[in-house]
Amino acid sequence: MKTLKATLIGIVTLFILSSCSITLPVNATSNPVGEKVGRSSGNCYLGALCFNVDASINAAARNGKISKISTVDMQVKNILGIVITYETIVTGE
Repeated sequence: MKTLKATLIGIVTLFILSSCSITLPVNATSNPVGEKVGRSSGNCYLGALCFNVDASINAAARNGKISKISTVDMQVKNILGIVITYETIVTGE
């Protein structure tokens, strides 16, 4: 019984710690790369349920007080397909 309990705890821990993260370039402009970084993000659940999510480029630029965008990256973090976090990262001046 102790072995089964330890195995189940190990499997649950493995699933909790399992995740995937990827960052992809979306766009780059001819503007010089500035020091400012803006981020916007939102969570979706079960791949389809997204509530009040604004991970737009405009929101990221506004959050970083950026008027001239240099680069745009998109980062997606997926935890077992249950919670998916979308984040837009904007750099510029």
